[in-house]
Amino acid sequence: MKRERPLVASMVEQVKLPKMFRARQAFPRPKIPVEEIPARVRNILEVKKIAASIRPGMRIAITAGSRGIANAARITKCIADFVKERGGAPFVVPAMGSHGGATAEGQREILAGYGIVEDYIGCPICSSMEVVEIGKNEEGSAVFIDKFAANADGIIINCRIKPHTAFRGPYESGIMKMMAIGLGKQYGAEACHEAGFKSMAKNVPLFGKAILKYAPVLFAVATIENAYDETCKLVAVPADEVIEREPPLLVEAFGLMPRILVDSCDVLVVDHIGKNFSGDGMDPNITGTFCTPYASGGIKAQRVCVLDLSPETHGNGIGLGYSSATTMRVFKKLDLSSMYPNAITCTVLGGVRIPIVMESDREAIAVCVKTCNEIDKNAPRIVRIPNSLHIEHILLSESYYGMAKNIEGLTIESEPKEMKFDENGDLLQRGQKI
Repeated sequence: MKRERPLVASMVEQVKLPKMFRARQAFPRPKIPVEEIPARVRNILEVKKIAASIRPGMRIAITAGSRGIANAARITKCIADFVKERGGAPFVVPAMGSHGGATAEGQREILAGYGIVEDYIGCPICSSMEVVEIGKNEEGSAVFIDKFAANADGIIINCRIKPHTAFRGPYESGIMKMMAIGLGKQYGAEACHEAGFKSMAKNVPLFGKAILKYAPVLFAVATIENAYDETCKLVAVPADEVIEREPPLLVEAFGLMPRILVDSCDVLVVDHIGKNFSGDGMDPNITGTFCTPYASGGIKAQRVCVLDLSPETHGNGIGLGYSSATTMRVFKKLDLSSMYPNAITCTVLGGVRIPIVMESDREAIAVCVKTCNEIDKNAPRIVRIPNSLHIEHILLSESYYGMAKNIEGLTIESEPKEMKFDENGDLLQRGQKI
């Protein structure tokens, strides 16, 4: 007796999926060679005002965040080595708000996933969710930071400056946010997010300025990356210059952001999402999947399909809620205990909702095509990316083939070919191998 296919699967099995061709996107590529990073870090730290702030015997906290920053472990080690050379005693503190399931061990595990471990960095990693009050901000609200950092003789803010995924302002992801939300742990993150992202452009510097005033912040080591997830600039900013110097660095980071060079599509397929790619799982500055109305950009897609979670995200599928469909593979990997603290803390719950779940990659893509309105179902416009951080190589459906030749920065690398699935309907190649 022939086994009947599930009704949902039968509803999409006749959906025609287009041939896809590989394309390369080219962007400006200033970069610091990896082997030169130690020398560059040393150069910026040897500036008299920076170096003089580290004195023998000082216990100095170095922050490390949850984002997938290129060369994060190497840069952190270089900072720790310099502190030791100056006679200080460095230690690393996770500065990532409520990430890692809002637990000390979870945050330590995130750092370990980036190679930030004691044996490599050469100093202790002190992870705790305990905070202490250090003062009040200009509006009279109490300001709290990590207890280890608060009790140190000095703090070095080690971070990346980049556009935020949910709001716009002079200070987005960077030094101010690392202090206000990262060092603030669960408490600081809740305090900044309490009024919602509408007020984030005000609250981040409001709390950040108070930390500069009341905590022993020495300076920041800020990284800017190019469109290829490579370190292209390192700068040391003394504590008393952060307020003035961070906004121009954010403008510079905006100018180096990559994008999908076609402006719109019917279906955007994202092979992997994860916290190592973006705080939102997939960076809406690329995918257009913004969780608030206070930021905009990215490709315009009628449907978004997510195929898998990255191993580095440890089951945290935040951002999945902004997709239209996903796979059973993703559903089974979800760790709700890791996802929910982050969403509750930032007061935005949409990212942890679960979209329609299909058994296979093919079914997930097909249901997105089938439910699109007012499109050519015989030639749907599909864009496929490995993740939102690595978009040098992408796949485009054959309906783009003619126009792609005229898009500046886009090079066609293959003829349109059928997507290859295994017997279960899953793509034979996913991720950066596309």
